[in-house]
Amino acid sequence: MAAFRVLVASRLAATPAFAPRPGLRLLPLGGWAPSPRAALHASAPRPGARVALVLSGCGVYDGTELHEASAILVHLSRGGAKVQIFAPDVPQMHVVDHAKGQPSEGETRSTFAVDGKDCKVDRDVERVLREFHGAGKPIGLCCIAPVLAAKVLRGVEVTVGHEQEEGGKWPHAGTAEVIKALGAKHRVAEVTEAHVDRRNKVVTTPAFMCDTELHLVHDGLGAMVREVLELAGH
Repeated sequence: MAAFRVLVASRLAATPAFAPRPGLRLLPLGGWAPSPRAALHASAPRPGARVALVLSGCGVYDGTELHEASAILVHLSRGGAKVQIFAPDVPQMHVVDHAKGQPSEGETRSTFAVDGKDCKVDRDVERVLREFHGAGKPIGLCCIAPVLAAKVLRGVEVTVGHEQEEGGKWPHAGTAEVIKALGAKHRVAEVTEAHVDRRNKVVTTPAFMCDTELHLVHDGLGAMVREVLELAGH
């Protein structure tokens, strides 16, 4: 892990990150050697920040939102970062038929959806967050993932957007109260903005916590990536 300067997580909190399952682990950040096939998912070598991008699951209802992930990769590429992608190496715990937008038979819920502020963070996810934070390396979190920082990093400042639903524009506004209940500070921000907690080097943006146009989410993710790379000295 020491080789990486930056940690960025897209919707990591949405599914397996909160699941207390035996054997849940992140692919090792220090020793992973990409195969030729994996090289398709990494940026071309170039000078710049080495970034670990952590994803979880696949799809808006059961893991990383695809538009968020691709936008982050575009902005990291534009910023000259060298990226490697990681994810919890566990069975999918929440499977959704995306054609119907409904859970498939036998699916289970993440503990955040059920337990709110009493949710559990996988110990390896928690370890990585604490190690990056302890080493003074910047962390970027988007969408629901700022809840991870609120749970793990005491007193951190994050945003998931607005604190009122405002007629459905911010359908997950209640998450702000969960963040406060965890002892963290919530800062109101627009979807195109990123909040920077400079003391903790944590950068967050609402992304699809807001029901809005894709290009606005893309702009907010760009703001997050730029701030993270700036904190990393790039």
